[in-house]
Amino acid sequence: MTFNKNRAIELLKLGSGLPNAYFREGQEEAIRHVVEGRGRLLVVQKTGWGKSFVYFIATKLLREAGAGPALLISPLLALMRNQIAAAERMGVRAVTINSDNQDEWANVEAAIQRNEVDILLISPERLANERFRTEVLAGVAGRIALLVIDEAHCISDWGHDFRPHYRLLERIVRALPANLRLLATTATANNRVMDDLQIVLGPNLDVSRGGLNRPSLVLQTIRLPSQAERLAWLAAQVADLPGHGIIYTLTVRDAVQVAEWLRSRGLNVASYTGETGEGRAELEQALLENRVKALVATTALGMGFDKPDLSFVIHYQTPGSVVAYYQQVGRAGRALDAAYGLLLSGEEETDITDYFIESAFPARAEVRSVLEALEAAPEGLSVPELMARVNLSRGRIEKTIALLSLESPAPLAKQGTKWQLTAANLSETFWERAERLTELRRDEQRQMQEYVRLESGHMEFLIRALDGDPGTIRPPALPPLPSNTDPALVREAVAFLRRTSLPIEPRKKWPDGGMPQFNVKGSIPVGLQAQPGKGLCIWGDAGWGSLVRQGKYRDRRFADELVEACLRLVREWNPHPAPAWVTSIPSLRHPDLVPDFARRLAAALNLPFDAVLEKTDNRPEQKTMANSTQQARNIDGSLAINVQPLPAGPVLLVDDMVDSRWTLTVATWLLRSHGSGEVLPLALALTGHEK
Repeated sequence: MTFNKNRAIELLKLGSGLPNAYFREGQEEAIRHVVEGRGRLLVVQKTGWGKSFVYFIATKLLREAGAGPALLISPLLALMRNQIAAAERMGVRAVTINSDNQDEWANVEAAIQRNEVDILLISPERLANERFRTEVLAGVAGRIALLVIDEAHCISDWGHDFRPHYRLLERIVRALPANLRLLATTATANNRVMDDLQIVLGPNLDVSRGGLNRPSLVLQTIRLPSQAERLAWLAAQVADLPGHGIIYTLTVRDAVQVAEWLRSRGLNVASYTGETGEGRAELEQALLENRVKALVATTALGMGFDKPDLSFVIHYQTPGSVVAYYQQVGRAGRALDAAYGLLLSGEEETDITDYFIESAFPARAEVRSVLEALEAAPEGLSVPELMARVNLSRGRIEKTIALLSLESPAPLAKQGTKWQLTAANLSETFWERAERLTELRRDEQRQMQEYVRLESGHMEFLIRALDGDPGTIRPPALPPLPSNTDPALVREAVAFLRRTSLPIEPRKKWPDGGMPQFNVKGSIPVGLQAQPGKGLCIWGDAGWGSLVRQGKYRDRRFADELVEACLRLVREWNPHPAPAWVTSIPSLRHPDLVPDFARRLAAALNLPFDAVLEKTDNRPEQKTMANSTQQARNIDGSLAINVQPLPAGPVLLVDDMVDSRWTLTVATWLLRSHGSGEVLPLALALTGHEK
């Protein structure tokens, strides 16, 4: 097929909206390679280079020459709004089938059958859907002229953002006709990833690889151990930074907290996380149009978002790998002469990245417990049913199932809503791969700590770590930002971190299967439910959380400061009805810890304290129960009322730690069943996650 250069330039101008647009180095050659069918091609170019223009222009040229549609597989459909809009300006009819647009599936499938779709975009997870493979993909497979694999590093075990369902592509690619056009694109492929992609995508894979230098970026690292110090630094510096940017955090909680802090200092920022939901598109647009100073974001605002004039990217904590950091910081300065890439390093980041590393693969014991549960149930088990049989969180069960189901051959398979064992055994290569990748992640973590300690040569370090040639690096003449913090601002940040309180929502239903010993199931009657409660902090966090941990495990007594903090919390909460008395959750292991705290709080509130609940038998600690169903069963039958009649009026129910809320739910049900007034739960700390 002949490549029409003039038409390609015309499409570039339409897509970019720039009448003077021109191809960047390597773009025209890549499009020509695809259109002329010269073989499989891997394009490795830094973010912002314009990889999407390569596959959309190639698709349009192929369609205009009478070829069939293209199929694009990407993990970033929710973040490809900008690229799809550019495709539509070029007249490319791009449609998606994903979990967010189920109402449109029938229309999209009909349009595909009528040959009215130029490029179909799907996520790798869609390839695991049997209905999609048999009813949609099978009908169009023979006509596909081009297969595009976006973010191709996700195929590789060594890729920083490995997506398990990308492993399905290896099997699909092997079955493709040798002459089918295949284009794979990524911004982040070091030598290990490149070797992997050569194996998966074929030995005759041509590679178009650009340089890694970001000449507009000024990179800097600043070590500020406490979150309060980093909050103070951000408050002092972000307002004075030119332009607009992104502040990255490692967790959703930190993104929300940092955004709240900066807003309290008068800065127009918003948090952007995987929990932002339908608000994502509006927040992206707000940043694109400079209506916010910055988005405080997790990696949910990662690959796929493109604002060429982003003037700063700040990291609140150190990411787990050079590849992830390079990709995120590289969002800044694409169309600017100079931009800042600042990395703030803190004491909690290692714990966070350790958790990501340790939870990436299931442990042998986790796999064994899932497989044994399925072996004992030949008819199969759903995920909720597995939760009742194995002491694993829902997330751990789902991850274990997902990874095992993608093995070849797979030891389990899904039939309807249930998972069943197959005849296959799990290969030892699964564990070898898990061990190899875990060690790689440890190496990457250590490498990022080396980067944190650098005083100069940051870009050179990143390029070498990515197996590139740094050559001569001349960063733009931007002055380094101050590394010190204002002590007064730090004190204000500490006060902010200690000012927050968290909601405790009452449970309204008993777990699946009910509570056999208490003989209850189904919905909890409204009159036996708790009122909405409050938690002082997140366990171990930068506010009160570390003091709660210290009181529980070191001092064996909660500090008077925590009594004062909860006194303020109750006064600000000002619940209606107000509590008339105070009680606490009992414990056989630490019989005095929570009652002692509750007595002191009751005295500060000028309320009587009555220990009316008792623990009837010794059960494992709730923290050893890994999911909500297990935690509910663990508390079933283990609490009782030991005083009759109960004091009159609403009661403040105090506990130190809340995770699944089952202990509070059962205690409330007992109190209300025995005639207490409304129950108002108060906890020193929430664990920060539900299972």
